[in-house]
Amino acid sequence: MFNNRSYVLRICNIFIGTLLLLTCFVNTAKAQNNLFQKAQGRFSGMSMSGGGDSIAHRTGLEDSITIRFRFLDTARLRNFDSVLYDFTQKIPGPWHHISLGNFGTATRSLLFNPEMIAGWDHGFHAYDVYNLTVSDARFYNTTRPYAEINYMLGSRSEQFIRLMHTQNRGPNWNMAFEYRLINSPGAFQNQNTNHNNYRFTSWYKTKDLRYQNFIVIVGNKLRSGENGGIKDNSYLSSDSLPAGYDERANIPTKVGPDQPGSRNFFSTVIPTGTAYTNATYMMRQQYDVGQKDSIVVNDSTVIPLFYPRLRLEHTIGLSTYHYRFQDVAADANYYKNYYGINLRQAVDTFRNREHWKDLTNDFSIYTFPDAKNPQQFLKLGASFQSLKGEFLDSIYYNDSAFSKNYYNFFVHGEYRNRTRNQKWDIEALGNFYVGGFNAGDYNAYISLQRLISRQIGYLELGFQNTNRTPSYVFNTNSSYYLDTTSSPINFKKENTSILFASFTQPKLRLKLSGKYFVVTNYAYYKSYFEVDQARTLFNLLQVQAEKIFKIGGGWNWKTWIVLQQRLGDGPVNVPLLSTRNQIGYDGNLGFKNLRISFGAELRYFTDYKAPNYSPLLGQYTYQNESNVSLRRPDINGYLHFRIKSFSAYVRAENLNALDVTAGGFTKNNVPTLDYPYPGLQIRVGIFWSFVD
Repeated sequence: MFNNRSYVLRICNIFIGTLLLLTCFVNTAKAQNNLFQKAQGRFSGMSMSGGGDSIAHRTGLEDSITIRFRFLDTARLRNFDSVLYDFTQKIPGPWHHISLGNFGTATRSLLFNPEMIAGWDHGFHAYDVYNLTVSDARFYNTTRPYAEINYMLGSRSEQFIRLMHTQNRGPNWNMAFEYRLINSPGAFQNQNTNHNNYRFTSWYKTKDLRYQNFIVIVGNKLRSGENGGIKDNSYLSSDSLPAGYDERANIPTKVGPDQPGSRNFFSTVIPTGTAYTNATYMMRQQYDVGQKDSIVVNDSTVIPLFYPRLRLEHTIGLSTYHYRFQDVAADANYYKNYYGINLRQAVDTFRNREHWKDLTNDFSIYTFPDAKNPQQFLKLGASFQSLKGEFLDSIYYNDSAFSKNYYNFFVHGEYRNRTRNQKWDIEALGNFYVGGFNAGDYNAYISLQRLISRQIGYLELGFQNTNRTPSYVFNTNSSYYLDTTSSPINFKKENTSILFASFTQPKLRLKLSGKYFVVTNYAYYKSYFEVDQARTLFNLLQVQAEKIFKIGGGWNWKTWIVLQQRLGDGPVNVPLLSTRNQIGYDGNLGFKNLRISFGAELRYFTDYKAPNYSPLLGQYTYQNESNVSLRRPDINGYLHFRIKSFSAYVRAENLNALDVTAGGFTKNNVPTLDYPYPGLQIRVGIFWSFVD
């Protein structure tokens, strides 16, 4: 059995060692004047606006760096966010996401969040949080080369590595490269994960500022073991714990061989699990027609300006998606009982796969009503999409494959106006599928944000309506369509409307928001493989609050609260209450170059009938029989600090699993049926930025 005393001593030693290391860094930082200085990097409470401090380091040579970034679909330049207390901003996975118990496994949100994208969709979203995408690609503009090195080491050799480098090859051309690795063996059998991601971006502008070119190359290789959950939850009980099961890697699971995950990320073997691979190659070109201008700084320095009035834009993108499942030692009884699949022998090799190619060409025209406000524009465009899918003829014996070709033609429009006085921010956009596989799909969105006053804050109101063809996994051609128990369902288009509003008061460090969903024809899985569609309308109300309360002396209580209630008979279950809380210190402890945040954090949700997980399909499925409840709230201890450009995160997670009587961390929470969270986890992360 675990020794409770040794665990307490281990935690104390880690924190004492970290504090000693922290003291060394503070003393070193005081003596080194040539290290980076943050121009803005002070703790400012909750980040309500999605962006925080900028990086403007200064060296002893009085050189400095100015670095900002933008996203592809907005011209607004942003600063880096320097919030220190929120660890979820450093690793993939929001606080309201629940995994299958290991970093890198499939996740789901405690918040109702239906798909709101019209048009073709493959339907595999359980691993979305681990993907790098085009939409969140950053296009930088920096005066000096800038790099980030992030490394985190956790219990059982869990590792997270992120490398990023960006530099301007000239005044008008920036390139950036990012690589990320997630490798985690997991506490239970057949739960190991190995994810590799990379992303390259290029942003080029001509000297006359008329032409811009954006290039994004993204690749994601996600590999995760699937164990189907543990065979019996009684194996977790310390009252009747079978011999050897206090070591969680010995507990038998429903799927996969009896072996722990590999701790070598160079040669990770996943005999039973999913392998999702996707890549995107995109180029966007823009040419502007407008008027020239300039600013004369002195006799020898003239800054050229250009105000666009008309913009022509062409975007071409190729995306590939490969979805695979493999079980090299498939148990015939398991596949028969859960999926109705008859294997050829008691232990067989089972494989499934589906491949897609998506080639999209888009042409758009912009007009700018206000020459001096590039963030006010009207955009109209049209796109042609070519799709090719390759599927298995027979999932049972993998005899042969067949392919399907589709196309879509859709038009789209967008209006944005972020006024120059920063008081109004208006966004309206929509698209409509005129012809092709998804003909009749559409999406309409509008939001209006207004700065009422600095004392009162910001108010946002909005509406969205999406009419979409259910994801392709509900199509009988899909390799992952296994429902042969009844006649195929004639799926109608899903229609979802959202009314939303938010109020933000930065001075009070308060944000209130709400969403009201109206859903019809909701497509879902009613078992591990059976599909269905809700024919009746149902509603769902979601209210959120974020607030930081000052306790005094640098101590704060930060709280996130979400209330949800379904109205009507719909195949969706959500917890009534989900909350995250932090009570801790945020300040500098009297040291000029130190920012530190330490304390305890808690996450909790009320009992509800949480979805099951289907490992073969990689989907969360509806169930309305068994309640899921937490033994105790998830409790973590944390110590985060930053000294100039160096940040470190030391965390003791799942402290709630402590069993004082048994002397170990064996009271595991089970937030998804048969998928326990691990016991105590120690994580130490180093995040360092460099300027050349």
